[in-house]
Amino acid sequence: MHDVAKLQKEAMDMLKKTSRTFYIPITFLESKLKKAVASAYLCMRAIDEIEDHESLGAQEKQELLLATSKMLKNGFDKKLYEQLVEPFQEILPPVSLRLGDWLEICPDDLVEKVKDSTSEMAEGMAKWVGKNWQVKTKEDLDEYTYYVAGLVGVMLSDLWKWSADIDTDRDLAIAYGRGLQAVNILRNKDEDSERGVQFFPEGWTRADMFEYAESNLAQADEYVKSIDSKSILLFCKLPLALAHKTLKALKSGKEKMTRSEVEQTVEEVQAEV
Repeated sequence: MHDVAKLQKEAMDMLKKTSRTFYIPITFLESKLKKAVASAYLCMRAIDEIEDHESLGAQEKQELLLATSKMLKNGFDKKLYEQLVEPFQEILPPVSLRLGDWLEICPDDLVEKVKDSTSEMAEGMAKWVGKNWQVKTKEDLDEYTYYVAGLVGVMLSDLWKWSADIDTDRDLAIAYGRGLQAVNILRNKDEDSERGVQFFPEGWTRADMFEYAESNLAQADEYVKSIDSKSILLFCKLPLALAHKTLKALKSGKEKMTRSEVEQTVEEVQAEV
């Protein structure tokens, strides 16, 4: 039992290190849901770090992502996964090397859902590695943002249904994830260009991407209206409030929100829920 408790603590520490923005809302959730969402986030972060890795070649990334996707579909064997990433242990971050640990903290009745979603995401990422992240049309953008964020929304909705019998709209759940991702795309545009990555469809201006982000965030605002659990509502509203404010900051020429603005937003969301 001690090992599981130790793993849970390590998982929360890892979460704090890899994403402050996501760590805070997860702490609002009740215990079982907190474990499931933390597990899912870390598993997805594990594959995301493979997709974005600077030292891995496209073929290595695709092979790793597709092999991981397949393992997650077929029951998952921790030892086999460790063998898969062993040749890369000098360069992959701990969050990727420890994917098997993150699955272990997930409650048994929810772990299949987390595996399915992570598997689908890994497969989608492998596909986009193959395309060298060259988004050409709005359909491409919708597909890419579905794989890396929209399906997180769908998975979370399934968890809300399981834990609190909350019914949400699948399309709005996808838009919720998409909206957050579109804000990231706007925020990282220069960085992405330097890497030769193109998430803006051909002919799109910055204003077009702002419109895309705003229309998805408007649907995300609708999505949260169907949630009547206080802890889940807090969890969903915080990243959304931060996305709205980041968009505002970007529009006014700032790169991102300040730490104190983030803290203030956390307080505001807590006060209104």
